[in-house]
Amino acid sequence: MEMFQEPPMMEEPGAPTVIIVGAGLAGLTLAILLEKADIEYLVFEKASEVKPLGSTIALGPNVMPLFTQLGLFDDFVAISRPVNHITIHKEKEDMRPIGKIDIEEHIEKSGYSSRVCSRPKLYDLLLSKIPPSKIHFGKRVLSIVHGDDHGALIRTADGKSYEADILVGADGAYSAVRQSLYEQLKKDKILPRSDQARMEVNHMTLVGLTGPMDPEKYPALKEAERTSFSRADWVIGHGPYTWRYFTLPDNCIGWGFGTQILNEELSKENDTFRATEWGPESAHVLCKEIRDYKIPIGGTIGDLIDNTPKDYISKVMLEEKLFETWYHGRTVLIGDACHKIMPYVGQGAVNAMEDAVILANALYEVTSATSKNIKSAFKEYRQLRYPHAAEQFQKSKLFTMLMVGQTWYEDLLRKVVLGHASDFFQRRNYAKTLNYRPQATFLPLVPDRGTIPILPQKPSVRYAAEQAALAKQGAESL
Repeated sequence: MEMFQEPPMMEEPGAPTVIIVGAGLAGLTLAILLEKADIEYLVFEKASEVKPLGSTIALGPNVMPLFTQLGLFDDFVAISRPVNHITIHKEKEDMRPIGKIDIEEHIEKSGYSSRVCSRPKLYDLLLSKIPPSKIHFGKRVLSIVHGDDHGALIRTADGKSYEADILVGADGAYSAVRQSLYEQLKKDKILPRSDQARMEVNHMTLVGLTGPMDPEKYPALKEAERTSFSRADWVIGHGPYTWRYFTLPDNCIGWGFGTQILNEELSKENDTFRATEWGPESAHVLCKEIRDYKIPIGGTIGDLIDNTPKDYISKVMLEEKLFETWYHGRTVLIGDACHKIMPYVGQGAVNAMEDAVILANALYEVTSATSKNIKSAFKEYRQLRYPHAAEQFQKSKLFTMLMVGQTWYEDLLRKVVLGHASDFFQRRNYAKTLNYRPQATFLPLVPDRGTIPILPQKPSVRYAAEQAALAKQGAESL
């Protein structure tokens, strides 16, 4: 059995050791935070290498102060583009703009822009901040022992076992850690009924990331380069289809083409919909089906597909579910493992990173890894995060209806929100979203920016004591 170190020869345990299962955005962000907090950890990822979807990822102002604290902000700005609005078009009205999601005010309200970048580049940036010795690829977890008094243990497919005080499930929507934990809780008859229900799958999407495109053929790329803002368009198609794209640095374009999984009534209304097109067939079959759909910058989806490496095209099922059980014993869940949010509101990655920083803050206070102290840290993490995750989960439902809905009700909602109530709706959204910008309380805080004050955070008792001790030591040395 492998572990971080030999058990200390003392009655009271020391600071916790942590195993993170999953090297997604949540797991990598937590690893960077634990590195800064000087908390021992290892990351285990089942893939032999991280191969993120070839797609675009959006990050709002909520995580920019954290990025600044972690020394990521300048590098992130270099690989991303700010977005000031997303224009929504109607295909059957000759691509006429029917409204826009205006996010330019993010700069004034929060002091930061919302930004988009390619997902692979963001992964590379996060990985560069983690010592290679602390992340292990090709480690598929076969079994888990969810400890209570004596730590947690994982066994991997290569026959090895690893033990730590804390196990973090950061392994995505179909988390093996969550499934193992829930199986145990179900046997013990303490798993809530809602957590036993399957995730809802209401949408499917094909995503891709092009290589450099020709600015002469697509003048919008020149304009994006001139203004430094991403050109973002969203098309409401006929039937169940929608498609969108964002221009990125180096004249690349991140694109997506999706379908709403229709109910029986709507399916009858749209004879273009055929379930087999979005069934088990591979992504390249879908590419043939959607080639001729036009895009507002000129050309077709087929042009984007032709300029996209095959490895950067993926078919993705879009699930949604907010789980109630986030921890038990010495196991805790973060990111998609405990709340799978639809991507259309641009908060999935943001919420994963917010989970990471709030959990890291709680773990920093644990100087003795007893079951009582760990449970207290997990309880605080969920209490602080669950209300915000629940709010974003509900908001994602509304934005999903707004951005991809195809029923008559969703079409009416789109007209109201994008037309008569656009300013009211969007400013109300700013006020309820941009004030939540959590930081690592064990690091020097980044000064507040923008006109919307940030929500206060509980200060770190341990960090305050450490700073006081350093100040006293400095005064005595004079």
